[in-house]
Amino acid sequence: MVSRIGGWCAHRKWVVIALWIILLAGVGAAGILAGGRATANLTVPGTSAQTGADLADRAFPTGKGLAGQVVVYGEPGVLREKRVQRAIEKAVKDARTLPRMASVQSPLEPGGLVSKDASTAIIGLTYAMGAEDVQPSTYRHLQEAMRPIRAVDGLRVAYSGTPAAEEEATATDISDALGLVAAMIILLVAFGTALAMVSPLLSAVAGLLLGVATIKLLSAYLQISSIGPILATMIGLGVGIDYAVFLVNRQRENLLRGVEPLQGIRDAMGTAGRAVLVAGLTVAIALLGLATAQIPFVTMLGVTASVAVLTAILSALTLQPALLAVMGRRVIRKRDREAPPAATGEDDVGGGIWGRWARLVGSHPVPFLLLAVAILGVLTVPLLQMRLGQVDAGSDPPGSTTRIAYDQLAKSFGPGFNGPIEVVLHPYADARGVKRVAEALAKDADVEVVAPPAISKKNKVVVISVTPKSAPTDDRTQRLVERLPRDVQRVTGPEVRVYATGVTAGLLNLSDRIAQRLPIFIAAVILLSFVLLLVEFKSVLVPLKAAIMNALSIGAAYGAIVAIFQWGWGASLIGLKETVMIEAYVPMMMFAILFGLSMDYEVFLISRIREAHLRGASALRSVEVGLSHTARVITAAALIMITVFLSFVLEDNVIVKMFGIGLATAVLVDATIVRLMLVPSTMVLLGEANWWLPGFLRRVLRAPSPSPPV
Repeated sequence: MVSRIGGWCAHRKWVVIALWIILLAGVGAAGILAGGRATANLTVPGTSAQTGADLADRAFPTGKGLAGQVVVYGEPGVLREKRVQRAIEKAVKDARTLPRMASVQSPLEPGGLVSKDASTAIIGLTYAMGAEDVQPSTYRHLQEAMRPIRAVDGLRVAYSGTPAAEEEATATDISDALGLVAAMIILLVAFGTALAMVSPLLSAVAGLLLGVATIKLLSAYLQISSIGPILATMIGLGVGIDYAVFLVNRQRENLLRGVEPLQGIRDAMGTAGRAVLVAGLTVAIALLGLATAQIPFVTMLGVTASVAVLTAILSALTLQPALLAVMGRRVIRKRDREAPPAATGEDDVGGGIWGRWARLVGSHPVPFLLLAVAILGVLTVPLLQMRLGQVDAGSDPPGSTTRIAYDQLAKSFGPGFNGPIEVVLHPYADARGVKRVAEALAKDADVEVVAPPAISKKNKVVVISVTPKSAPTDDRTQRLVERLPRDVQRVTGPEVRVYATGVTAGLLNLSDRIAQRLPIFIAAVILLSFVLLLVEFKSVLVPLKAAIMNALSIGAAYGAIVAIFQWGWGASLIGLKETVMIEAYVPMMMFAILFGLSMDYEVFLISRIREAHLRGASALRSVEVGLSHTARVITAAALIMITVFLSFVLEDNVIVKMFGIGLATAVLVDATIVRLMLVPSTMVLLGEANWWLPGFLRRVLRAPSPSPPV
């Protein structure tokens, strides 16, 4: 089927190219007209924190809960000056007229927040909209409203909350540009011709543009996290170039053997194209497996990334053969076009560097197996000390408005001010009982301040805001979140349900949910991938071995992010000023992405080995053939992907940096230690057992028997 699709696209090359231009224009225009936008929504339905938040929102309906703050600060005592107070009053008045602003809390009114030294004040904001409704104009309008304050000498303003965070979460284009430049250089060196270099880039960029446009369109109807498009770009560009490179490389081999261009395209699509389809579907399945976590924004991250992978597959299997047909024999160098066809066959190992490497590994499988396992073991050691938590505004880039606001609030009101905990009681409206609860909370050794309780007699809901003494990411704060409901329950009695909610509690619940669902997710991804590879390669050991080796690559990637982000090894080299915990959902996302990406190289290598084996090559010979024919292109493709991933380290977002480092490390390990050492050595040692299949499965899958070994 893949061969026929490729042949059809090659024969109708200009029609296919025209259809792609129309498709890109149409989906791009639809996305713009739909007006979709990614959000910073991190809700986790079904958790105690989210249940408490929902109860509080219904009892005290001040919009949809989307809040923000304007932090006004200067020298101690500055807020006592009349000119300063007049400027704040004018700014508050202007802010109250902004579109979809539900309420504005002035620091000069009763209940307002001003630091003891009168250096810092907080203007509290509540919007009558959800995070998905925030637009770039929301933040710009707020800045304009604060103009009276900025006009006062000695006063400065910083912003926190969703509008400011989303404004600063916008990705830059430098990562994409650097990735493409690196890909151009690597492909030019690997293929030796400009056309062979341009072809996969055009295919990859077309697939990426379609993916981004599709995500833009989907964001008008689905709540897509603001980090989703960045991850999709990172993954889509990497796999798009990979898939196109494997097709171009196979076509070049065909042309060098004297095969006619159109026949070569059909052959390339029937072999490398089929491998691209299987590899890409494996990546997409792994990413869609994130839905088993039952966390909406994590599911949407998987959806957006899988969209980018699927559009990359579509481009590789349709646009790439059309481009190859346009270029004809010009994808190989001029001197190769004029030379007689190469005498080497498909099953020749060759005498180049990769042929010699294949023979070396094939003749010494045990030492290479032990060396590979030892290296992977060392790289995985830091994983044992991984600490999951949350990356909050305290990890934002120094100088960003959200980081300035965070630091100023911590300095003026205490480190726990940035992570208040809301204690929600339901059903409960006993004023005396509420007073006892507040007094008990105030006596807690880890509590700094207890705000006056808010009581809704109609809804029988009580909300008490508690400010911890420690920072949101501190272990003391997390332990406080866990025990507060139990402590309050002792005062209220068992008939009252008590919830700890707020951002800190919500992220802690997120960590717990991920820890609960991670084994199910991993099992689901491995099972689905096992079935797919079982059907493709007609072997039980090949998919089992692939799952184990992919897990080793992922362990090394986890070790790298722990060493850099938790331990601080080389953190300054990537623009990280301080150590941070590993964001709770990053390991789950990385597993999905890396398991899929690792399968790419597994499929490309094993496909070539199996082809040789089905033609009658011995177990050793087929491994040598597969490794010698794919090592160069796998190395080139891996270098491109590593460069693409590392370029995202230039982004300010710490989580994006985590993904960039982790993915680059895994690809490096996978394309070198695993694919060049571990896989071939184990396959040589297993011999014919690699292709073992129970009799009933052989009949069900209609598995062909290999030719007698030669």
